[in-house]
Amino acid sequence: MPHDIHIVTEAELRDIVTLDLALVDVIERAFAALSEGGVVMPPVLSMDLPQANGEVDVKTAFIPGVESFAIKVSPGFFDNPKIGLPSLNGLMILFSAKTGLVEAVFLDNGYLTDLRTAAAGAVAARQLAPAQVETAGVIGAGVQARLQIEAAHLVRPFSRVLVHARDAEKARACAADLGQRLGVEAEAVADPAALVAKSQLVVTTTPAREPVLMADWLHPGLHITAMGSDQEGKCEIEPAALSRADVYVCDRGSQCAERGELRAALAAGLWDRGTPPELGDVILGRATGRQSESDVTICDLTGTGVQDTAIAAHVRARFPGAGTVIRA
Repeated sequence: MPHDIHIVTEAELRDIVTLDLALVDVIERAFAALSEGGVVMPPVLSMDLPQANGEVDVKTAFIPGVESFAIKVSPGFFDNPKIGLPSLNGLMILFSAKTGLVEAVFLDNGYLTDLRTAAAGAVAARQLAPAQVETAGVIGAGVQARLQIEAAHLVRPFSRVLVHARDAEKARACAADLGQRLGVEAEAVADPAALVAKSQLVVTTTPAREPVLMADWLHPGLHITAMGSDQEGKCEIEPAALSRADVYVCDRGSQCAERGELRAALAAGLWDRGTPPELGDVILGRATGRQSESDVTICDLTGTGVQDTAIAAHVRARFPGAGTVIRA
């Protein structure tokens, strides 16, 4: 029997969906649902394509009580800029959780992924960062660096941001953008150790395969959100830092053991605390988060299918008429 499918382009999504506290709340509820049980979230289907300098991830999750579920396909082909194409693209397909029929196709080219990833960073900051943050720092200067800092500012309205990147010019541009967007003091810094020393909240947003933040840089009152290690072989945080922190939390423990910061710590024999708590456990009060302003906390975000379903269902519910309707 024919039914309507909404086709929504990236441009249309950018016009209607923004990074705000409502979205942060949606992603926070998704993490809580993941810890409560009942969520069906298979392992990430991941293809590494070295001959094409590319990778493809497929993520999905079914959340009880949510009327739809999403399947996201996220390719990254990193030689594309040489021929005038973006490195990242992709889409989300939204299905009815009752009938399995396709309800919408979001041709977002990664835009919704960017937003839900930033919102997850805000959840981590809201749950684990010190109550008062004066200075935030970010290692990295790309789109996600900007979004992570904007998201953190929603829940911890700091007055200064520091930016470090391998490319000093990009760091300066990122700092200028953030300063203008957030109305805060913003500065590019050449020394990442100095950035960490001056910050109470630090986000790492790089594709690094060697640590960009060292264990010796940890200091009382620091929170770190590491979100760049989303493929096997990536590593942003020196493995010894995880066990030195007062609290280390994963978005999904099994996933972090395969592709997050935890993978490197396990491989080096530097994690002996058993299964780490998950962010949803902290949200629900089932696990201990920050206990004092002097604690050191680390949150390891690898990106979960439950976030993709949460944002796609949120967009569909909030903007039911968006896009072009086709009958299939």
